[in-house]
Amino acid sequence: MMANAQAETLHFQAEVKQLMDIVVHSLYSNKEIFLRELISNASDAIDKLRFEALSDSALYESDSSLQIHVSYDEKARTITISDNGIGLTREEAMSHLGTIAKSGTREFLSHLTGDQKKDAHLIGQFGVGFYSAFMVADKITVNSRRAGMTKEHGVCWESKGDGEYVVTNIEKAARGTDVILHLKAGEDEFLSDWRLRSIITKYADHITVPILMKAMNEEGKLGESWETVNRALALWTQPKSIITDEQYQTFYKHIAHAFNEPLAWTHHKVEGSHIDYTSILYLPKEAPFDLWQRDAQHGLKLYVQRVFIMDKVEQFLPNYLRFVSGVLDTTALPLNISREILQDHPSIAKLRSALVRHVLDLLERLQKDEPEKFALFWQAFGNVLKEGVVEDFANRDRLATLFRFASTHSDSNEQTVSLSDYVKRMKPKQKNIYYITAENTNAAKSSPHLEIFRKNNIEVVLLTDRIDEWVVGHLPQFDGKALQSVAKGDLQLDELIDEAELKSQEQTEKKVKETLDPLLTKIEKALGNKIKSVRLSHRLTDSPACLVRDQSALGPQMERLMKAAGQDVLEVKPILELNPAHPIVNSLSHEQNEERLKEWTELLYEQALLAEGSQLQDPAYFVKRVNKLWMEIVDKRG
Repeated sequence: MMANAQAETLHFQAEVKQLMDIVVHSLYSNKEIFLRELISNASDAIDKLRFEALSDSALYESDSSLQIHVSYDEKARTITISDNGIGLTREEAMSHLGTIAKSGTREFLSHLTGDQKKDAHLIGQFGVGFYSAFMVADKITVNSRRAGMTKEHGVCWESKGDGEYVVTNIEKAARGTDVILHLKAGEDEFLSDWRLRSIITKYADHITVPILMKAMNEEGKLGESWETVNRALALWTQPKSIITDEQYQTFYKHIAHAFNEPLAWTHHKVEGSHIDYTSILYLPKEAPFDLWQRDAQHGLKLYVQRVFIMDKVEQFLPNYLRFVSGVLDTTALPLNISREILQDHPSIAKLRSALVRHVLDLLERLQKDEPEKFALFWQAFGNVLKEGVVEDFANRDRLATLFRFASTHSDSNEQTVSLSDYVKRMKPKQKNIYYITAENTNAAKSSPHLEIFRKNNIEVVLLTDRIDEWVVGHLPQFDGKALQSVAKGDLQLDELIDEAELKSQEQTEKKVKETLDPLLTKIEKALGNKIKSVRLSHRLTDSPACLVRDQSALGPQMERLMKAAGQDVLEVKPILELNPAHPIVNSLSHEQNEERLKEWTELLYEQALLAEGSQLQDPAYFVKRVNKLWMEIVDKRG
């Protein structure tokens, strides 16, 4: 772009145009939030000026009285929101107002359904900010100048929301930004002193910057003097006893740019010899659209001695609590703190430990006192919380008490069973917490590995989330009980069946072992390096065979995930277990045709692979063998 460029017409980024269309049509029933969003943006601009001025006081330009002005003009049918914050350069106006830099924008837009109510919640998670003004305005003019630049470096950004915007150089004496909304026909309700004041009081009473409107004169008309509309008191500085739930909820909507209320929150003020801080931490009801995006920023608003320092500070909460939003105000950090200094400051570890404790206390309180709310939380954030088993060794046991799973004893496929519930239901001789990993709950429940457990009414936890096998790999025990995969290692039958049945099974096994030993040798030779060995099974009651891995080996789920991520995986050969009481195994023991025995052995092995959720190397050849077996049956029936 030329340095002396004056007026330039540009096109919105495609995602911006799509988002504006969605906002206008999905949020029409809550139009007043446009003022909340614009005042929030103005407040952020002032906060940024405060922070930058810590190292360069000249940015105040002899005007350190920071304010937001809201005015309206009935004749011109305009509303103006002005701030004397950091302001925008021409390039920043084009970048901030013409494009959406958020990662995952396309993915977010693809999730919109066309259902206005559902989409309103999604839009709230994304944060519409400036573009919400197009709900009430058919033209928006933004005049701005960045602090520290001379008046001729002002910029005017203007758009009718029709896919284009115009950027022009202007002179602007005062730093900061004026947003002028040219109202659509039918939006005259906002050309009202009472209406605007009520919106400000409702949504922005807690904003620490004074929000001013012109006072009414004795004749009931707007005068020339300005008066503060909001209380301009930081919510977290007030005693908890006087803060209402509505105020907490409104504050959450402000800091999270959300449309719906939070699920729960916790407010702490700590004054002590070690560290002083105040925090308000919120749990959202729904997961933000970018929860799983690696480059997305999450974190708390940081204030030092009530001065805003920076937004989305990640150092105060571990990544597995990235869904938590809120504010932290502390005297333990210097005013000139930077993101780089935050990495090594000695107070960070203490603050982080305290804030994690507050969040876990809140979750435990929900679990105990408000199980319905906790169920909503788990549905939205359970998989994120599970990451804490690896990230936060110190709180591993506390986290494990919060986890929920499906199990063979739960009435539905929902994740409602805690490990504490499981331990309470364990059999008298049972030493382990048994689990199985699978692609989904139905696949887990139909696994042949569960047969001995189902027969003896022993509960098995069903792990069907991708992260689960990784989790149990870092959670070896709970409440003194080892976590044991039903598909790994050898089973300790004395835990599962009574003594009389155990003796009977041992005697039966001795009898069939001599008969089946030659078959095991043949099968092992037929399968070659596909398996580690062949043995008789204690797990199976209905199925002819299953695959079992060594105790320390990766499960098939984790193996597939690692391969999909491009990681080298050490090949693990499974053990093929045969059910000695099954007619198919008995039939194989009498098969004299070596070629047919080999084919049936391959078929048995591949069926076991499918049962554990693994993929076949040659599905077409498997189908061919099955078809051949069917034809043999058909031919015999003649």
